[in-house]
Amino acid sequence: MAKKQDNAERIGFHKGSLATLTKEREEFMRILQIVEQLMQMHIKELKDLGVDLVAEAKKSTTKKLKGKKPIEDVLN
Repeated sequence: MAKKQDNAERIGFHKGSLATLTKEREEFMRILQIVEQLMQMHIKELKDLGVDLVAEAKKSTTKKLKGKKPIEDVLN
């Protein structure tokens, strides 16, 4: 009986976690869409002002992003 209760608690915990993470992912996607819209607005304005963004991108040096470790490495 205790084993069955323990499994039910674990299942409930994981289901609750997934529900929370799903909501977090939806909010994150909403924020990303807003950021993308703002970036597109700035790109359009820069193009209208005559800035060659392709040339600018080629001139700048690309820096590596931090935090590219796989989640498995972070958890261990």
